[in-house]
Amino acid sequence: MDSSAADLDALIEVTAEVFAVNGRLLREGDGLTAHAGLTSARWQVAGLLLEGPSTVAGLARERGLRRQAVQQTVERLKAERIVTTRPNPQDQRSPLVELTAHGRQALDDLRPLERQWLEYLAEDVPVEDLRVAIGVLRRLREKLDARPASEFATGPRPA
Repeated sequence: MDSSAADLDALIEVTAEVFAVNGRLLREGDGLTAHAGLTSARWQVAGLLLEGPSTVAGLARERGLRRQAVQQTVERLKAERIVTTRPNPQDQRSPLVELTAHGRQALDDLRPLERQWLEYLAEDVPVEDLRVAIGVLRRLREKLDARPASEFATGPRPA
């Protein structure tokens, strides 16, 4: 389906805003979590483990990150005693990563600060707008998952 120039301009603007917001969320998240010895990347990975153990590949898939980057983050979290690993009964090559008691406490300590920060961010944004944004971002993520951008590349791929 062909899109109009206005549709494409709007999507270009959305992607630019997503990149800008992502950068600021990471930077501000680093500031919020620094006293707990975490970074935004470590906080993101550790937070996923609140739902239970996962593999590095599962964590990477959930956040759309490279497995190698998540592996490095997990190694740092292990060194800081935030997470531990144990054998995976379903795949011995892919251990399960889980929060330690220390890691769970670090995340619990961050929760009130995170809530204050999120309340500030949500102050002047109607919940209906947030729900529309969630729907749009979810649809874009599904499209990104369905067909990689490399399929659209016409020139030589960078080495």
